[in-house]
Amino acid sequence: MNDNNRKQQGKNTAQGKAGAPSATPRSARPRAKGAPQPAPHYRSARTATTGAKSAAAAGAKTAASGKKATGATKAASRQRAAATPSTRVGVAPAARRPSTTKVKRASSPRTPLIAAGVVVVLVAAAVLGIGYRFFWRNIDVTVNGTAYSTRINSTADELLQANDYFGVKPGKLMSVGGKVLDEKGGDRCTVQVNGEPVAIADLATFTVPEDADISVKDGGDATEKHEEKTVDIAPTIEMEGSGAIQFVSQWGKNGKKTVWVGERSGETVDKEVVEEPTNMVVTSLNPKPQGDKKYIALTFDDGPSSYSPDILSILKKNGVKATFFNLGTQASATSATVVEDGHEMASHTNSHQNLPKCDRDTLRSEITKAFDSIEEASGVRPQMIRAPYGAFTSAEWARAGDLISCNVLWNIDTLDWQLPGAQAIVDEVLSGAYNGAIALMHDGGGDRSQDIAALDDIIKGLKADGYELVTVAELMELDGRFPEDVINGTVKMPEDAVLPEV
Repeated sequence: MNDNNRKQQGKNTAQGKAGAPSATPRSARPRAKGAPQPAPHYRSARTATTGAKSAAAAGAKTAASGKKATGATKAASRQRAAATPSTRVGVAPAARRPSTTKVKRASSPRTPLIAAGVVVVLVAAAVLGIGYRFFWRNIDVTVNGTAYSTRINSTADELLQANDYFGVKPGKLMSVGGKVLDEKGGDRCTVQVNGEPVAIADLATFTVPEDADISVKDGGDATEKHEEKTVDIAPTIEMEGSGAIQFVSQWGKNGKKTVWVGERSGETVDKEVVEEPTNMVVTSLNPKPQGDKKYIALTFDDGPSSYSPDILSILKKNGVKATFFNLGTQASATSATVVEDGHEMASHTNSHQNLPKCDRDTLRSEITKAFDSIEEASGVRPQMIRAPYGAFTSAEWARAGDLISCNVLWNIDTLDWQLPGAQAIVDEVLSGAYNGAIALMHDGGGDRSQDIAALDDIIKGLKADGYELVTVAELMELDGRFPEDVINGTVKMPEDAVLPEV
């Protein structure tokens, strides 16, 4: 190869490296006419590979320096690398390995903004759809057979107020005792939804369902606000029997009940019995002494008086016992003699008042003052009484039953206070005598001379008829049905017991 050809080849190579748009293969160059055919000449595969690596390195360096290669230059480089023959004789050109270099495109700064915008639009559309479905749309309902439209999630109260309660009338406000306090103060209306009642208190929170069938009617009557209390139920009193001796056979105890107290009316009404009370029971019995003997009791009222010593003397002479019902205002040394002689001391109250006409305090005072006076005079505090005129009703038992052991009446009334004569008094006792009988006489309160005159014959006549004269307490003891504390005069009301209210 002459020097001109080498120089030309060098120029062409330099142009290829400089990025010429195309490279012409050696075999395609024009030859001088008559010039000999040049022998085939191939570059080695190593040389081609080295060239490719050099080009790649140059490209990488150019990219690193921030310079961009044009598309034409890159294409020419690829063509030149593919067209370069091997310099080895008889060896086929090496296959071109594909370039592994990838070109990374820079993303646009507006791409994230566009994506975010799309997300916002989608979320907004979903929110609008959910809001319409569950919060903003109207639903259809039927009220009293007529179709209405209301906002979804409306409460029953909102629906009612928006439609003036569909023209129904409110109920009345009633007192706890049943009186009308306000013609329009009751429940505003009565509501059913799909056949189920909705309480007035729930209307403000009850959500109207879609396609609901609603019934709205006039409101019902309501009861005023009230306070519920638990209070005692006082026992009542029961009187049973009709005998001469009365005593408490069962003490009363309170029960429990609930009551309503109206806030506006102030009325109090009973609502429910929680525990039934135990009623006080007063039993009346006629003594029935057991055994083969007959017993009778003589009793004397209104003493002591100037007639009492004579009566005591006659009783002592005959060796018999009696019961004396002294007045508290009359208690004296004679009262002590009554006890000393073995007779029974009892009370006829303090001043002989008609007890049913006394108020509670006076009644109790009449009883207790007599006990005090008799105890002071005789040394004995009695519990047995005989009410003046025999008047001691259930009311007196209810107010003072805790003070006494028994109230003693009589089976034989001599009517000695009428001064019928000594024989009349004798006849009355003897004709009326029976086993367990109680005879009424007096040793005070008037002229008792006829009683003194009749007493000895009465005692002798009774003994002749087989009677033993005893005290009232002894009659009860011989009977066997009377409680021991009643007989002994030691009755005490239990701590958990109460007297009836009258």
